[in-house]
Amino acid sequence: MNKTSAARDRIKMRHFAGHFGYTLLGLLITVVMLFPFYMIFNISLMRQTELLQYPPPLFPLNLTFAGYRDALGSIGEFLRSSLIYGLSTVILTMLVALPASYSLSRSRVHFGSFLLFALVIAQMIPSIVIANSLYAVFSHLHLLNTFGAVILADSTGAIPFAIIVMRAFMASIPRELDEAAVVDGAGHWRIFWSIILPLSKTVIITASLFAFLFGWGDFLFALTLNGDPQHIPITVGIYLFIGGYSINWPAVMATSMIAAIPAIFLLVFAQRYISAGITTGAIKE
Repeated sequence: MNKTSAARDRIKMRHFAGHFGYTLLGLLITVVMLFPFYMIFNISLMRQTELLQYPPPLFPLNLTFAGYRDALGSIGEFLRSSLIYGLSTVILTMLVALPASYSLSRSRVHFGSFLLFALVIAQMIPSIVIANSLYAVFSHLHLLNTFGAVILADSTGAIPFAIIVMRAFMASIPRELDEAAVVDGAGHWRIFWSIILPLSKTVIITASLFAFLFGWGDFLFALTLNGDPQHIPITVGIYLFIGGYSINWPAVMATSMIAAIPAIFLLVFAQRYISAGITTGAIKE
């Protein structure tokens, strides 16, 4: 009996040591990944003179919010533009991706698989290649320096991602629900609106969130396709604090922190929807 208890205790200790080791490793990886974000926050609270040290101190020696005052005094227009890009990208992405995802999820022909493969390939194309191509196209269409050019460009990345994620979810919805609705006289649009959309709420929120982040955090397309100062998003507006001979680093980092707040808030708020939206549908196709 004592030998059995001792063996059980050893097994429990090994399990505890294993869990503790994995927890410690996870904490270490988390600290390493969050350290750059901490340094951004740290520098945003420093004085410009403190940054003359190398490396910069790990804690602000003289806490100040001057960087945030400088940032908030000039980024109102940038925040408005970023909000327009983010929300418009969500609207355009959902208008295209929702019916496309439903159609592909119910497609029984091989052409649907070819389209999915094409969408995956589209996700792998470097953004700079797309930006150069769209610049030539929008130049002929006289769309440069407009909100529409950047919104369309941001949607080129958001739409394929949304279709891939939502199609996998919708394919897991039993077709028996469609067949029952057809017996009751419902058409494809009725099935899509009354059955598929309510059941796909989690994945729609997930795809919408990522589409918003595509528009909100875009830098390359906004820099390449837009030269109008009134249409500059906050990601490009950070450049205004970078001069030819000096850089206001506290203001730059404060602007970066302000730009990250909406993304952090949305990710925290929609965390459970993201987990459910990405994992649901991965088992059944």
